[in-house]
Amino acid sequence: MTQTRPPYVLAVDGGGTRCRIALARGKDITRVETGSANVSSDFGQAISEICCGLEQLAHCSDLTLADFYDTPAYLGLAGMISPAIAKDLRAALPLNHMRTEDDRPAALKGALGDQDGAIAHCGTGSFLGCQINGTRQLIGGWGPRLGDAASAQWLGRQALSYTLDVVDGLLPASPLSAAILKDLDSAAGIVAFAGTATPSAFGRFAQDVTRQAHRGDPSAQALLQRGADYVSQSLNKLGWTPGMRLCLTGGVAANYAPYLPQSLQQAITEPAGDPLSGALALAEEFATQTFAGGKDD
Repeated sequence: MTQTRPPYVLAVDGGGTRCRIALARGKDITRVETGSANVSSDFGQAISEICCGLEQLAHCSDLTLADFYDTPAYLGLAGMISPAIAKDLRAALPLNHMRTEDDRPAALKGALGDQDGAIAHCGTGSFLGCQINGTRQLIGGWGPRLGDAASAQWLGRQALSYTLDVVDGLLPASPLSAAILKDLDSAAGIVAFAGTATPSAFGRFAQDVTRQAHRGDPSAQALLQRGADYVSQSLNKLGWTPGMRLCLTGGVAANYAPYLPQSLQQAITEPAGDPLSGALALAEEFATQTFAGGKDD
């Protein structure tokens, strides 16, 4: 017997900074927000934040958690890197119909909708994605230790490394190196800071880079050019071609715009939506597939 589709869908956009959860009943959308939900770096906390969000959402919607059991749910989560984590999520969450992916597809879907184009997301972390004829390809998102080039934390790290080269006499001093040495006091202060700094803590030095670059500091501009080159080369690898849209998302991404090739600059457009709206669209797709005889992923 065919199961009747519930009248609503759930979507989760879980990141290292916050977790946002939405319930859509037609055009009526209820949203809540909780804390960090990276299922790779802290699985227990991620589950706690998602469950807390589900409880808040049920309360706001005059529903119960039991009402969500058979609700189609799409979860786009930072750190969703293996089938083993997906299996653990199924065991830990009170959701019978759920599709789990990392947080990149929802961001791509939210920014582009169904249109061809690309996204360069450069926040605390980074990734690039391209959508062509409904097929998506992704680069990056591997975290601060092994990846996240052009992200805020990457840019902050580059600025600190550059400043140490200035201390060693390998590179000329600049307003950027002076600002960092004033902030952290000395080369020893930089090393001590880097030994315990979180990605977000590194990321705050990206603000020094962008500020000094806007003021004409060639050293800061060179760091932004390095990040922009990575974005440009990666987009070419993904198959982006002139005429396609390009969305720059995340706190740092827009600062790379003046350093991109002219063809990319001309393609920059505002995102159609945010990652949570993308997760909701993917939840609707999943619901249609699930209750048309498809299977959960």
